[in-house]
Amino acid sequence: MLSIRNIHAAYGAVPVLLGVDLELRPRDVLVLFGRNGVGKTTLMRVLIGLLKPRCGKIEFDGHDITGAPPHRIAKFGIAYVPQGRGIFPKLSVIENLRIGTRASPNRDESIPDQVFEYFPVLSERRQQAGGTLSGGEQQMLAFGRALCSNPKLLLLDEPSEGIQPNIVQQLGALIRQIVEQTGIAVLLVEQNLDLGLSVATRCAIMEKGCIVHQGSREDFRDEAMLRRYLAI
Repeated sequence: MLSIRNIHAAYGAVPVLLGVDLELRPRDVLVLFGRNGVGKTTLMRVLIGLLKPRCGKIEFDGHDITGAPPHRIAKFGIAYVPQGRGIFPKLSVIENLRIGTRASPNRDESIPDQVFEYFPVLSERRQQAGGTLSGGEQQMLAFGRALCSNPKLLLLDEPSEGIQPNIVQQLGALIRQIVEQTGIAVLLVEQNLDLGLSVATRCAIMEKGCIVHQGSREDFRDEAMLRRYLAI
């Protein structure tokens, strides 16, 4: 579904990604771990079109999307939940969700019923301003808005950041449920090992702009390996 080959990217003269290679298949939940500042969020920005790569190739569902603008990439079926959620605080919950439908490939602007099934609190707070929701509820809103585009691939950047532990557990269960019911693939950037390992089908570690280790969820229960790559 997604093929990333030798992606290099930089901010001005500062190189960040130094030859990233990854692949995702349908129903994959690939969790990307790594210390702060190694390029995980930059990779997400490249994949959604917010930052053009210097070289390399990205193919998604048979299309070359390398360097394409975000609106085109969204139409191909990639949705992005950024770090910090990125909701529109002055718009209501329902208005935030309707914005998500604009990226739907079939131009259907109705909010899928499944969004309210996954996140009942959003139905209860339809007319409430997004900025007045709790942190966990805002994360659910950002997640729900992404699902409104009926994506084939969901990019999640640090969804557990600033969220209460019980809400983190709910998000993990929801990710598993959504993948099982819809068949979408997920690329999850996460610092929370427990959350990542609870949802992953495969894991990878990024270090200094490169993927340095990949394996199954079971491989990532090796304490020595985790200390080597992730310990501060």
